[in-house]
Amino acid sequence: MRTSLHTSVSAKHPHDDAPDTSAAFRRMAAIPDGPERQRLRQEVVAAWLPMARRLAARFRNRGESLEDLQQVAALGLVKAVDRYDPSRGAFESFAVPTVVGEVKRHFRDHLWALHVPRRTQDLRNRVRTARQELTTTIPGRAPTVAEIAESAGLSEEDARVGLEALETFTALSLDAEVPGADDGYSLGDTLGEADPAIEVLVDREAVKPGLRRLPEREQDILYMRFFRDMTQSSIAETLGISQMHVSRLISRCCDQLRTEVMRDAA
Repeated sequence: MRTSLHTSVSAKHPHDDAPDTSAAFRRMAAIPDGPERQRLRQEVVAAWLPMARRLAARFRNRGESLEDLQQVAALGLVKAVDRYDPSRGAFESFAVPTVVGEVKRHFRDHLWALHVPRRTQDLRNRVRTARQELTTTIPGRAPTVAEIAESAGLSEEDARVGLEALETFTALSLDAEVPGADDGYSLGDTLGEADPAIEVLVDREAVKPGLRRLPEREQDILYMRFFRDMTQSSIAETLGISQMHVSRLISRCCDQLRTEVMRDAA
């Protein structure tokens, strides 16, 4: 039995890594689970392992080591062997999408740093494939967005979404150094901070109509006090009036503006 199985496993299809294991699968389907079936299963998996590794190599340079991808592909191969029904066609036509699907699932579940809609992932894959194909046919330059969109059968807007997804497959730490920086400047250092002026923006807009209705002198007093940060004494000296009078005018104007704002908000 071992000799005949070895002969069938060694026979080759047009692909060097696609052995003929049809006899082994028929034998596995005919016998119950046990040592003999497990031995056949292991030999079939070993025979198809080069194909799984070749499929895994298609996904190299995408943020995951080739060794890890080969392990994932091997897991997909084992699933394909366990689920294959010899009455439904050649094993290769069943195994290839199973292995590739396992690798893609690994990327989707483990390497996207944030949840990405399935449609965006699909656009990313289509754009990546189109760009790779165009790169081999367009010498001396990178393909344009329009060319990628046409090749992938997408609109230019969808092509741009796919291209952006290609560049955001994994996340960088905020402690990562900014490219080109030699002083330890990190991505976190580039983040902005909340502007305290935002908190008073709404209030400033609310009092503008009332300010415009005030007499010109009162407008000048409020401007000098709250925008130029002048003291009441400095304002009084500038206008030639008493500091007490300036204080009364400021209080009266503020009360009037507060009343108008509250009335308008009611």
